[in-house]
Amino acid sequence: MYKIKIYHLFIFVCVAFIGATACTKKDNGISPGNDHLKFLVLADNPKQTIQNFGASDAWSIQFVGKNWPEQKRQKIAELLFSNENDDASNPRGIGLSAWRFNLGAGSAQQGVASDIQDAWRRAPGMLRNDGSYDLEALEGQRNFLRMAQSYGVDQFIAFVNSPPVQFTKNGKAYSSGGSSTNLKNEHFVDYAVYLKTALETIKAEDGIAFNYLSPFNEPQWNWDHSGQEGCPWRNSEIASTVRIIDSVFASTTLPTKVELSDAGKLTYLYENDGDATRGSQIEAFFSNNSVWYIGDLEVVAKKISGHSYYTTYNNKYLLSVRENLRAKVKEFGSDFSFWQTEYCILEDNEEIQGPGRDLGIESALYMDRVIHTDLTVANSETWQWWLAVSPYDYKDGLVYIDYNKDDGDIYESKILWTLGHYSRFIKQGAKRYDMWRSDNKSVEQSIDGIYASSYRNSDGSWVIVITNQSDIDIPVQVGIKDLDDLTFKLYETNADPETNLDFTLDISSDETIEVKGRSIITLVSDTP
Repeated sequence: MYKIKIYHLFIFVCVAFIGATACTKKDNGISPGNDHLKFLVLADNPKQTIQNFGASDAWSIQFVGKNWPEQKRQKIAELLFSNENDDASNPRGIGLSAWRFNLGAGSAQQGVASDIQDAWRRAPGMLRNDGSYDLEALEGQRNFLRMAQSYGVDQFIAFVNSPPVQFTKNGKAYSSGGSSTNLKNEHFVDYAVYLKTALETIKAEDGIAFNYLSPFNEPQWNWDHSGQEGCPWRNSEIASTVRIIDSVFASTTLPTKVELSDAGKLTYLYENDGDATRGSQIEAFFSNNSVWYIGDLEVVAKKISGHSYYTTYNNKYLLSVRENLRAKVKEFGSDFSFWQTEYCILEDNEEIQGPGRDLGIESALYMDRVIHTDLTVANSETWQWWLAVSPYDYKDGLVYIDYNKDDGDIYESKILWTLGHYSRFIKQGAKRYDMWRSDNKSVEQSIDGIYASSYRNSDGSWVIVITNQSDIDIPVQVGIKDLDDLTFKLYETNADPETNLDFTLDISSDETIEVKGRSIITLVSDTP
């Protein structure tokens, strides 16, 4: 429980501070007698509009959504999508607003012949060898698609790791090598027709129209291993394929836009990073001086998407990548934006490693730093995680389950609840606002200490997320420029296994709390 102190001198967010050095786990910069740093939400300085927070149904939902007991399916759906509270005012779920649906290539139907040894990483495909479509092959995924919609999710993205195996050069859902696509030349039009037909079929059967389609996933990787479905794409091949998709989709009533380009690393969006044929993708696709310019096509969404993998360590690199990306996106005008569309902890550095399931706070805090900088430095309009449900001993899931296709236990993670500090309260259409802090610390100086971000929803309610990466409790006050007499509900996740996005207390703008070390809190104001 928080310690409450009352101050009537100011309504700023106050956080302990001293000096110009960054707060760290060992030294948070506090000196005796200096226990106030003031944060102020700059309500007259709006930034980007937030579109969604999401996760994907790869790969376990094909089994969970079909085979697991209905009660457990509903529990997982509640954890991911619910916006309801329990009797103690604690959120029942994290209220995701977007759902990424994997259009598989058919490696699941191939079985062991797919060369993908792990059956959980094979993906079922809709396309039969005779050219007809088999919706039942996606039964588990479609069940969760409908459950997401029933909870109020209204943004759906279909993503493709590999074209259907019927269309690939090697008849597999992974490449035989090289940087060029595994899609046969004679099947480019067939691929576009397949994408259109697949989405129209799901719309006709399930009543769900996909907002976006991602036909290329992490095209910078060669995908010449049989660990999962994947396909490389050169920029020239992406441009050619999208032009065909634009022509084919001209006859559909679907609202679907093509999302480019789900880059495997953010640097590929603004520089070559060693691969001129697959890098500098903002310039390649959206500069009208480029031979691969497709930004004027009707089917293309006026945004660029990428994944935050391999750009999160160390802090200087974390920030420089996002600063460079923000600057490049800004060159293309105010109606052009960046979406962060996939991340999990794949890192292997001094601070964290991907292998080893972690339901606790350490991995959650690492993720939180990525979320914070993607939103406040890169100005991403979205933040999306990789596996919504994972059976693995890896830091890749929000919800974890036993490695069992038919039944098992469900395990909640603090990664889940930490993402919920954003997704549960920041809704589509919210504006992010800049914040002032009286110690004048830069993002780099504060990123290992305490930091905050603020948002205003369309209904007028304010959301402030504060993360304390240091080991000690720090006093905090909450306030917004030119606004008095606000009341906030406070939700907390900390190292305690039982404290997960818990409603803690109501506070007013003249109250001071102490943010626990190694914790995240979200403050949600009443609606004016």
